[in-house]
Amino acid sequence: MCGIAGVIHRDGSGAVGREMRDMLQALRHRGPDSTGFGLYGTPADDVYIIRLKIAEQADLGSRKGGLRMRERIRERRAAVDARLRELGVDLVGADAATEYVLRYAFRYDGNFANLADLIEDIDGVEILSAGHALELIKDLGDAEAIAARYSLDSFTGTHAIGHTRMATESDVDIRSAHPYWAYPFNDISVVHNGQLTNYWSKRRAMERQGHRFLSNCDSELIAVYVADHLERGVALEDTLRRSVDELDGVFTYLVATRDQLGMAKDTMAAKPLVLYEDDDLVALASEEVAIRSILPGEIDTTDPYDGEVKVWQV
Repeated sequence: MCGIAGVIHRDGSGAVGREMRDMLQALRHRGPDSTGFGLYGTPADDVYIIRLKIAEQADLGSRKGGLRMRERIRERRAAVDARLRELGVDLVGADAATEYVLRYAFRYDGNFANLADLIEDIDGVEILSAGHALELIKDLGDAEAIAARYSLDSFTGTHAIGHTRMATESDVDIRSAHPYWAYPFNDISVVHNGQLTNYWSKRRAMERQGHRFLSNCDSELIAVYVADHLERGVALEDTLRRSVDELDGVFTYLVATRDQLGMAKDTMAAKPLVLYEDDDLVALASEEVAIRSILPGEIDTTDPYDGEVKVWQV
């Protein structure tokens, strides 16, 4: 059992960091192991934003092991800095969100997929997200702890998705947490509640097309599936409708792109989703309590039906 949530401001930007914190904290009982945010700020077309993981939180646990890992972290950060210089990026900003997660903003005129490959060639370095608008933050702990750790309450943007995870089949670590970014496509992220039964056959088919996967989580398959279709010119709504037919299992998922938020629910509708919508704001979550955490007044919500697909535009 996991919890998912999404919000989109159709009238401009809002405090999506704080809103997603409150929504995910309200869903904490559905998944206390890790929490993730996919936040979309105001994009600058010529500036890429990437977030990198250079260690796991657990790696810093013991005193002796922590000292060794901190030395590796320093080496990895120096290697990333050197690689970016080699690639000739125009660095706009760089900071350490935590000891083990780095954030870079830069301009780059070359092939971004090649750049991503060369960064991930550095031992121990993994790109969590990349794009012109997306900031993907995920870590161990609940929403309040992670929002404080990464200073998310002041983040303003147009839309966001989030996830609270209860680990059932994979480790409790950052790699296994949601949202998932579709490597190496810009600004595409997915959160998912459910299970895909044709994961391995679909993954092998996509790997034959040249796609690569960074985890064994079925939710990453949805992100890559969506990105592949968008890259081939298929509209997001059409992509989601195809996914209902082509992805087997029980699932409800949310997908965000630079300027859209979408939802899809399988034909058995076994995984819950509640929807609130008005002229200015759309909010979705696994339970109504999450929506009421940001809209405490009288509201009317609906439950999307089986096989339903919806897409909203910023």
